[in-house]
Amino acid sequence: MSADGEQRAGLLYGIGAYAMWGLVPLFWPLLKPAGAAEILAHRMTWSLVVVALALLVLKRWQWIRELLRDRRKLGFISLAAVVISVNWGVFIWAVNTGRVVEASLGYFINPLVTIAIGVLLLKERLRSVQWAAVGIGVAAVLVLAIGYGQPPWVSLVLAFSFAVYGLAKKKTNIGGLESLAAETAILFVPALGYLIWLATREELSFGHEGTGYALLLAATGLVTALPLICFGAAAIRVPLSTLGMLQYLGPIIQFLLGVLYFHESMPAERWAGFALVWLALTVLTWDALRTARRTRARAEQLRAEEPRTGALRPDGSGTARPRPAGTAGAAGTAGSTGAAGSTGAPAPSGAAAAANPPRTGSTA
Repeated sequence: MSADGEQRAGLLYGIGAYAMWGLVPLFWPLLKPAGAAEILAHRMTWSLVVVALALLVLKRWQWIRELLRDRRKLGFISLAAVVISVNWGVFIWAVNTGRVVEASLGYFINPLVTIAIGVLLLKERLRSVQWAAVGIGVAAVLVLAIGYGQPPWVSLVLAFSFAVYGLAKKKTNIGGLESLAAETAILFVPALGYLIWLATREELSFGHEGTGYALLLAATGLVTALPLICFGAAAIRVPLSTLGMLQYLGPIIQFLLGVLYFHESMPAERWAGFALVWLALTVLTWDALRTARRTRARAEQLRAEEPRTGALRPDGSGTARPRPAGTAGAAGTAGSTGAAGSTGAPAPSGAAAAANPPRTGSTA
């Protein structure tokens, strides 16, 4: 396939991944009368089954031994497993209790929370435009707190848990499917134990609501794994900046579902709060694109100057002329352009970092 064809395919994979994450609020209500905790336990259990089968087909098992030998990575994977279980559980509960709009807000503000965590924990330095975006985001949360009559804790839990999840995944440097397999393997025993406990109390929905319902519960594994697989396919075909733009597709679809399909209330205060969030994200995205453009232009300029800075001829003759002060050769460019990674460009939600190139997982 040509390069253009690969990019088009990657774009379709990316749209498919974020569209599935955006549409997932339509799926969780189908699993009632099971409660959020039981649905979460099924999701952990069946996700492990699906991902293990995928890894079996792909013959990707070598990473297990390396992970078990590295206590630091194992610790971060365990942290990722805990926070993603919180994220999944709260999201399922929010959707099934009529809080889809509030849940979508969590993924809108996630890039802002990720930046805040970078400043607080990683001591990253922000540009003035990024500080402005964070300030607008804080103002938005205050406005929404007034509108809801309390802090939008569902949104905040989703945003912070997913930001911590992304940070933990970044420290592990493990592919998306492999990481999800490790996380669900860690969660498998408590999840299965909870399902067995429900069965002993005759409160387990699985097997008591018909075959179709049991298949829906089992499908939680596919609902979790399929978007992640599509996201991984997109990440190796299109630039991460493109995925950064696509990441907003998920919460946009969730927001529209909440307002138009589930008919959730949107008083003026909430519209004002969401408008501030969207303004903050617009500022953040504009700054990220501007910085990336400048970084690329600088790299191209340095590459263009390289032949004039004293490169030897193929026969070894010639003398190296000193470079102008303040410039770097092409070899140094890669290191200097790494700063673009901390520009605040939106990282993929959910999965935004989930398939080795990305190190986030499923957002919903």
